[in-house]
This record gives sequence, structure tokens and C-alpha cells, in this order.
Amino acid sequence: MGYSSSRIRCIMVQGTSSSSGKSTLVTALCRILADLGYRVAPFKSQNMSSNVYTTRDGLEMAHAQALQAFAARVEPDVHMNPILLKPMGDYLSKVVVLGREYRVMHARDYYRFAIGKGLSIALSSLKHLSSLSDVVVIEGAGSPAEINIARYDIANMRLAEAIDAPVLIVSDIERGGCFASMLGTLMLLRRRERELVRGFIINKFRGDRSILAGALARFERMSGKRILGVVPFVGDLALPEEDSLSSKVTARAEVVGSSLDGMIDRLSRVVRDSIAVDEVIRMMDMR
Repeated sequence: MGYSSSRIRCIMVQGTSSSSGKSTLVTALCRILADLGYRVAPFKSQNMSSNVYTTRDGLEMAHAQALQAFAARVEPDVHMNPILLKPMGDYLSKVVVLGREYRVMHARDYYRFAIGKGLSIALSSLKHLSSLSDVVVIEGAGSPAEINIARYDIANMRLAEAIDAPVLIVSDIERGGCFASMLGTLMLLRRRERELVRGFIINKFRGDRSILAGALARFERMSGKRILGVVPFVGDLALPEEDSLSSKVTARAEVVGSSLDGMIDRLSRVVRDSIAVDEVIRMMDMR
């Protein structure tokens, strides 16, 4: 494509599954980096959601990326979510490109679109955001280990490879099977993809963190990757879930309300105290 990854200063957050905490971690990182003085832009190349935000100029994007923009203290921009899939059922979705409806597509037709035009659109939007920002915090979708659709997946490792992005993988320990999910995800990635993974973050932990010490050390020996943090369970946040199929939201007040701002600050403090933020910044700087 003739695309230069050297222009993108970024960190990418992927997950071992949907709802592992990618969206909330990206939201927190956007606020943390903004508070440190960086000009930050969130990004998710494609998002399947009925939870839609309408920008000032009447364009549509996923509500999660609008919330992340608010966390970064910048105006929501459709380049932050260049491709939005609005599910209709029976494997059909309305495909929204750069805020405007493109066409209705069956899943098999969208896969062909994704690996052709879709990836080019995503890279173009990333280039635009990087020209306006010091760092782009990128959210993946679902899991990078879905090997049945990996060829068509432009939201995870194909994108990371295209821009040589350092990748953090987050896993939800509350669900159970966290360590197996992390190790299994890593094993299913190709060698070059595994090299892009800089570390893991365990999310939604309840209890005494000291009981994890032995397991963390064993995982690091087995995987060769670091655990960069254990984030405790944070209740009462009322933030939208990633990959959400919840009801449509267009009201700007739901994104910019002061109570929501307070929840983002609370989340960012918890994450800042739980992960190696300095190490994350070094990952961005070492590219």
C-alpha cells in the first residue's frame, strides 16, 4: 500500500475475547495520556454496534469511540471509527463508512470489502489522526485468535502488522480461564504477530492480588511475555460495553456529562495505579 508506519506513534489494546475490557482500558489510557500532556486520539478500525453517536456535522460513529474521544479531551471524529457495522440480523449489517451509510452487506460480502477497501480506509484514517495527535490509542475487536476469520480481520493483527504497533492483550479474570485464554491466544498467533505482543493485562480482579504472584510468574516463564498489570474490578461505572448491541444513543449529553467525566477520572486513577504506565509509554517511544 505504500504506507509508512513510522508516522504512527501508538499503542494497541487487543483482548482474549469480547468484553474483556478493551474499551474501558482504552478509555482510561486516553485520559491518563491526556492528563500527562499528550495530544491523544482513540481509534477502532471497525466496530459492530447499534450504540451510535452523531457528531456535530451529523455523521455517525460508535458511541464507545466518542466516549474515548471525550476521555482524551478532544472532539469525536469519524476517523476514530472509520467503519461502523450496524447489525440487522440474518448476517446482514448496514455498513457506515466515515460516518455515512455505504450499503447493506451480508457477512461474506463484508469480509471481501474489509480486506480490500476496508483496510485502506482504516490506514488512511489512522494517518489523518496521527497528523493531529502525539499518540493514537487503538482498540482491537473481539479476539485476534479467531483463526477462522483472521484473514479478514482488519481490527486486530492485520492492522497491527501494517503499522508495526506494539500490542497489549487484556483478559477478564472474572470469567475464569484467564491464564489459559492468554496463553492460548498467544499460541494461536503467527510468529510475527507474537513479536508484536509486548505484554498482557489482567482485568476485573477481585480479592487479594498477592495470591496471583505464583501464577503470574509461571505465566511469564511459559509465555515469555510480561504481565504489565492487574486491574481490579471497578463497579458502578455505567460505561458502554465494547462490541455493544445495546440501544441507539445520539444525545451529546450522554457523552459529555459531568458525572460521566467523573467516572472516567475514577477509572483512569484505578488503571494508572494498577498497570505499568511508564512501560506503556516506553513501548510507544521505542517504535
